Amino acid sequence: MRHDQLHPAIKAFLCGSISGTCSTLLFQPLDLLKTRLQTLQPSDHGSRRVGMLAILLKVVRTESLLGLWKGMSPSIVRCVPGVGIYFGTLYSLKQYFLRGHPPTALESVILGVGSRSVAGVCMSPITVVKTRYESGKYGYDSIYAALRSIYRSEGHRGLFSGLTATLLRDAPFSGIYLMFYNQTKNIVPHDQLDATLIPVVNFGCGIFAGILASLATQPADVIKTHMQLSPVKFQWIGQAVTLIFKDYGLRGFFQGGVPRALRRTLMAAMAWTVYEEMMAKMGLKS
Repeated sequence: MRHDQLHPAIKAFLCGSISGTCSTLLFQPLDLLKTRLQTLQPSDHGSRRVGMLAILLKVVRTESLLGLWKGMSPSIVRCVPGVGIYFGTLYSLKQYFLRGHPPTALESVILGVGSRSVAGVCMSPITVVKTRYESGKYGYDSIYAALRSIYRSEGHRGLFSGLTATLLRDAPFSGIYLMFYNQTKNIVPHDQLDATLIPVVNFGCGIFAGILASLATQPADVIKTHMQLSPVKFQWIGQAVTLIFKDYGLRGFFQGGVPRALRRTLMAAMAWTVYEEMMAKMGLKS
């Protein structure tokens, strides 16, 4: 079957999956560093702060350079279909509700939130496995073994632990990101740009949107990580907020913020740039 015979939503899914693969492979180490920073115990750093570089050197020293890509397999299993589901859903929603007209700021937020919520619920079990792989505290043999172990010991709730916090992180991130991305792109006169510069401009718009969206959703990411790693201790969001504040103070809600902002910003910017280029080559307007 040639690509011009595929349904447009399938094309959007395929473009999203390919862009997700590229960005996941490149930026997985930043996700691992973020998870390790978020799960440092207060006793691990005493009076001095442990930074991203110190964690990176420790991982390389104790787990080798490839240790930075721990959690790669669940990341790929989550991100590739997850990004595809997101872009496929987003394309379908835009075609159904917008009928071709560019989205307003509010419509961008609603589209981003809706698309990410669908993808987040579908990929939640893999997200739990990925977080546990990256923490270095669980020794699962494979993704399937991890899913089976979690289901047996914690039931279906274990597979969806931290889902609310994940959606509170991912849905607003995608909504805020899409709003800033579309609004920034609208300011730039694309029709007056050289064709070779358009991907660079799109990437720049993505970086700007990603930084703002990452900062706004960082506390939800910290809560999600703790709930997925210790579902017995952190059973609901209010309890997680109280315990994190008690153990780490206000600063605890922003632990791992630098590697996460770097990764989410670069991943989103790259994913959108690759996606838009591929959609254009397939003759579709993203």
